[in-house]
Amino acid sequence: MNRTAWRSPSNIALVKYWGKFGRQLPQNPSLSFTLSQSHTNTGIQWTELEQRSETVQLTFKFEGQSKPDFQLRLEKFINSIVDELPFILDFKLDIASDNSFPHSSGIASSASAMSALALCLMEQEYKLKNKSNFDHEFYQRASHFARLGSGSACRSIYANAALWGSHHRTPHSSNDYAIPYTHLHDAFKNYCDSILIVDKGQKSVSSSMGHQLMNKHPFATQRFQRAQNNLTELLEALQAGDEQSFIDIVEEEALGLHGLMMSCRPSFTLLKPNTLAIIEKLRRYRKATGLPISFTLDAGPNVHLLYPQRIKDQVLSFIEGNLIGYCQDRYAIHDHMGQGPTQIHAETQS
Repeated sequence: MNRTAWRSPSNIALVKYWGKFGRQLPQNPSLSFTLSQSHTNTGIQWTELEQRSETVQLTFKFEGQSKPDFQLRLEKFINSIVDELPFILDFKLDIASDNSFPHSSGIASSASAMSALALCLMEQEYKLKNKSNFDHEFYQRASHFARLGSGSACRSIYANAALWGSHHRTPHSSNDYAIPYTHLHDAFKNYCDSILIVDKGQKSVSSSMGHQLMNKHPFATQRFQRAQNNLTELLEALQAGDEQSFIDIVEEEALGLHGLMMSCRPSFTLLKPNTLAIIEKLRRYRKATGLPISFTLDAGPNVHLLYPQRIKDQVLSFIEGNLIGYCQDRYAIHDHMGQGPTQIHAETQS
């Protein structure tokens, strides 16, 4: 059976990627924590064609159901990379995928989906080259192709934390792919992320549209420089175990992202009243207890609470007693820093 299959996690950005140029290249560098339980499983059945096709031949099913819109997106994406991976045109691809988390749950499904897909493509390339060792080049190329599918997906290739985008203080950083970030102080290892689902609905403005609006944003230049500076300061905090600086930078980045949305033309607001209520409750709790718990936000209304494993019991009690009522259907997802993608072997596939 010629099949490749990978499980890849989502990630949560601490310094945000917002604004792009060229072929899915970032206007500023970003850094994220890799999640563990929030992942996508993707498998590809490769059937060799009698003769090479001119365009990719594929089918796609998500959790057993056809998804024509996403299939078209996959066709467009894979056709855009066949110049780099021409072997794809020698096969028909039957792609099946499923998530461990609900759709529109405040977790970046495109990051986990596109990284899992890129890893499947890389495994097939290595099979055809008779290479069995998934080396540095394997993951770097996977990160490159994941980026072309969805920018933030390139960071999901690596465990714990990953940095994407050229940063003047980080050797080997690149706009083309992410790199693993391994200089974490013990205080930032085993970090937790509790996602409070304020609204399960689809966003009124897509992330793609948000990136496009940055092209003419009046604060774009200042934002891109601020992200460079924030990343420099955040890396120093992560290495030194400086939890207060971590909180300050991560929360500035979260609110700054939404400030950019609200100050562009046309402007848009993705925050909800319950988002702001959670943030206010969190700040009061942190001031009263001194616990190093912080929040971040993606381009949506749901709140990610970030905290070290050592205070997990206290934070979960706080969420259940004070915040869960602000969540739609009292729904929250509790995740933590993870070890990156894993290959799904044939004997474990359903």
